[in-house]
Amino acid sequence: MAIKLHNTLTGTTEEFHPIGDGKVKMFVCGPTVYDYSHLGHGKTYTQFDIVARTLRYLGFDLTYVVNITDIEDKIITRAKERGVDSSALAREFEKTYLEDMRALNITSVDKYARATDYIPEIISQVERLMENGRAYKISDGYYFDTKKFADYGKLSGRDSLKPGDAVSRIDENPEKKNQADFCLWKFKKEGEPSWPASIGEGRPGWHIEDTAITEKEFGPQYDIHGGAVDLIFPHHEAEIAQMESISGRKPLVRYWLHTGFLNIDSQKMSKSKNNFHTIRDAINSGFSPLALRYLFLLSHYRTPVNFTWEALTAAQNAYRKLKDLGFKIQDLGIINEEYRKQFKNALEDDLNTPEALAVVWNLIKDESISPADKRAMLLEFDKVLGLNLSKNEFLDVPAEIVGLGEKRQKAKDNKDFAEADRIRSEIESKGYEIRDTEGTFLIMKK
Repeated sequence: MAIKLHNTLTGTTEEFHPIGDGKVKMFVCGPTVYDYSHLGHGKTYTQFDIVARTLRYLGFDLTYVVNITDIEDKIITRAKERGVDSSALAREFEKTYLEDMRALNITSVDKYARATDYIPEIISQVERLMENGRAYKISDGYYFDTKKFADYGKLSGRDSLKPGDAVSRIDENPEKKNQADFCLWKFKKEGEPSWPASIGEGRPGWHIEDTAITEKEFGPQYDIHGGAVDLIFPHHEAEIAQMESISGRKPLVRYWLHTGFLNIDSQKMSKSKNNFHTIRDAINSGFSPLALRYLFLLSHYRTPVNFTWEALTAAQNAYRKLKDLGFKIQDLGIINEEYRKQFKNALEDDLNTPEALAVVWNLIKDESISPADKRAMLLEFDKVLGLNLSKNEFLDVPAEIVGLGEKRQKAKDNKDFAEADRIRSEIESKGYEIRDTEGTFLIMKK
């Protein structure tokens, strides 16, 4: 059975056939690095990690690229608020983003591509769009003329913003020819980063970063583009318009995959509603990052998730039980082909992770399967699930390690941070990791 994927471009679930024989190129929109990664980021990047792991598990030769938007209005604004250099701010939050991804065991990405490493490619794309008449110049930069691209709106089914669109980034300028036109290159402003260019010193617009990266890494066409559902319009619509206008080839991407929203207590996540939670908030509240991963796998990637702390607690309890069951089995048996077939069938059905987890629990409850064979199957399934089932961070922590944690907490309370760092290193050297929570700490096996 071939894997089937729901393609946003066609609105149907289709058999997946890569452009190249067995070779797959996948790009996913990465973060704009101006703040800590929130739980919605965790959901999206965990679920695309599953996409990547599944494709490799099924035998495809995958190259997976995620961009890092390290130059953008939000970064510049936040840097000014903090009185720091925008590039330093971007590097700071790029580092924390990558740390959070490692905590969630997101290991499938081949390359994280910084936008600022592709400035020549971005300039080249703007030049070519000017040459073929798809772009025009006004006082603050170069803009894409959406009326010159007949297919604008083919991904989303619309060509203008709607109330409630999560990401607009339609640049405002009364000189624009059309309301939907978007900026390709922004001319230099005092106090903002800029690059010299034949088209005039400035910096890239948001949408063109991704097509410059994918053209350099993959060429004018590739297999899979992913992102959260709020990026369909205008961002992904803009990418299609740019690259297909430059290359003349259709489609830019054969399969478009989009993850559903993550809401908090049935409401859209927002700082103004005081319900904005980062990945680090969950970890610092005493939850394993892989319990978060387990929670995200409980829902189909296209399904919106309603996050509550009660749901995360239940996920951690189930995840811990799974770890305990798997870790108690020491012998390694053989693969049960019937269960492997069920697991693969679930994944091949548009990456149905809830069904795949149901197969895991059915295996555990099946008394006809030996404990050793169960362990072999759990480790097999974990190639895709990424739950690190060969280790158990919930094992009882020795009193010696707890004592070190208490000494470190006392050093922190006394603001002796050098001593606290030394003790942390000692704890880690003994095979444990310590995480700070509100006024206390959590120690787990690495």
